[in-house]
Amino acid sequence: MNNVVSGKQFADTLGGAGMSTGLISLIVIGVILLIIICIYNSLVTKRNKVKEAFASIDVQLKKRYDLIPNILTIANKFMEHERGLLENITALRAQALKLDSSLGSIEGKLKLDGEIQRQMGQLMVNMENYPQIKADQTMIQSMQTYNEVEEHIAAARRFYNAAVLDLNNAVELFPSSVIASMFNFKQMPFFKVEDEKERQAVNAKEFFK
Repeated sequence: MNNVVSGKQFADTLGGAGMSTGLISLIVIGVILLIIICIYNSLVTKRNKVKEAFASIDVQLKKRYDLIPNILTIANKFMEHERGLLENITALRAQALKLDSSLGSIEGKLKLDGEIQRQMGQLMVNMENYPQIKADQTMIQSMQTYNEVEEHIAAARRFYNAAVLDLNNAVELFPSSVIASMFNFKQMPFFKVEDEKERQAVNAKEFFK
């Protein structure tokens, strides 16, 4: 009789141990899933911040693109020897306008932005040789507005780079890098200027003193 009871107790013990192991396994799986969900949501939030930051840059770039034709039209009246530069800026603007505002276009847009800024800076340097441009009231107003837009672009770039840094760190660092790889989160490009002279935003005020 005692042997029967002992056998039953042993079976109950095994059954209880089995249930405990199963429960622990479910808890562990649940915790892992919760961690994955939290990291995934964090990555989505960071990527959305990059989208928001890029959208802010895009808005300011469109303002710049709208101003460029007015500036070039006035410059074209006086700067006969700068036709190639004016045509280059026009072509770059046309290319930039063709790109959409998706994350896939960021690298192309930032590259064109840097080139347009460089070419516009060169145009303003060349304007020094045409005093009549500085006397044109429409040009003065256009360049004042352009300068404001450049300042806004610079601020938007800083916000964008901060958001990109946050996302790229999450994509690279463990354990979020594992989740990023699983769900195809990619690093995003920083806005960077290759030429040190181009790191300063174009300041139109300097050309109308």
